[in-house]
Amino acid sequence: MAEKEAPKQPTHRAYSVIRREGQDDFWLNVGLVFPHKDGGGFNIMLQAFPLDGKIVCREITDDDHDDAPAQRRQSNGGRSSHDARRR
Repeated sequence: MAEKEAPKQPTHRAYSVIRREGQDDFWLNVGLVFPHKDGGGFNIMLQAFPLDGKIVCREITDDDHDDAPAQRRQSNGGRSSHDARRR
C-alpha cells in the first residue's frame, strides 16, 4: 500500500487568543501545524508559547491573507502581526 505524501506546506495556523476587556479578542499567530505522513497526528512548530498554555489551531484557507481567522477579524480592518506587541 502506498504511503501518503506529507504536505510541504502547513495545513493549520496555531494561535494564542488574548482576551481583552471591552475589546475584541486578539488572535496572536504563534506557529504553524503540519500533519504527519500517515495522517495520524500533527507537528506543531511554535515561535512563541502562550502564557495560559492554550493553543487554538485553525485551518489555513485560500483567503487567509492575514494572521487572524476571518471570523475574528475586526470590522475596522483588524490588526496585523506587527500590532501584536500593542494592547
